[in-house]
Amino acid sequence: MARPIVRGTAAWKYFGDFRDGLLAEQVLVLQVAHPVVAAGVRDHSDYTSDPWTRLMRTVASLSIYVYGGAAGARVEAARLRALHRTFTGVADGRRYSALDPAAYAWVHATLVKAPVDAQRLFGKPLSTSELSEYYAQMRDIGLVLGVRERDLPRDWAAFERYYDAMVAGFGVNPAIDQLFETIRTAPKPVKGLPDAWWRRLQREHLFLVRATLPPSLRATLGLPWTDVDQRRFTRFAAGVRIASRPIPAWARTAPMRWVGKLNVWLRAHPKVYRALVRGDGPGARPDL
Repeated sequence: MARPIVRGTAAWKYFGDFRDGLLAEQVLVLQVAHPVVAAGVRDHSDYTSDPWTRLMRTVASLSIYVYGGAAGARVEAARLRALHRTFTGVADGRRYSALDPAAYAWVHATLVKAPVDAQRLFGKPLSTSELSEYYAQMRDIGLVLGVRERDLPRDWAAFERYYDAMVAGFGVNPAIDQLFETIRTAPKPVKGLPDAWWRRLQREHLFLVRATLPPSLRATLGLPWTDVDQRRFTRFAAGVRIASRPIPAWARTAPMRWVGKLNVWLRAHPKVYRALVRGDGPGARPDL
């Protein structure tokens, strides 16, 4: 049993760091690279028509795991499993389920890895002791979410071997192509944002996906990457690192922590939630 997630522990400091958001699209690409996840997204997700609502629901759900307390995490886990139990279909002539153990474990793995990569790229890499504590805490969350214990590597070194082996086995699939197209064509999240600015942001999002994907998968997908691209990303990462260095951990995680607490409260007051937004609660749509 890992140390509880409280202020100052590794998962508390790093899971909700605002710099993790720079890897949001990369995480989605990695998730849909798994063929079962790709099939589930194709058949049951509305992210292509309403990406911003889907994103907000996903963030709301994620925030509860780490910052909503143990009871909040258990309730959210039960809700998600009940929701995903209905997501079944046929892909390549074979039936699939969104609760396929290997696919379910992989989605969790991408969420575990992203904050570590964000610190490596845009902050200060986690120390060996921090990695050990962080992974143990996120492993416990995986168990709460219903990931089978045998699908959760015992320590960080074993997790990295598992993660690399999974990435090496992925190939091109239509869901990845659709995701890139959605990033290219997503409507503006704010109407007042100038079109030229939004087009520039879309290009930057695509660039960050190429920059942060594992190099082997980037090559498999045929995404170009040049020395010029690498120098550009190095400058960008350095700028983020310098700008965020003075910000303490409590401030870097504050937005996600507030969202987590708010959503735990909304779970206890469903009438209030339904008066604010449509649906049955944060994350009501598929989180694949």
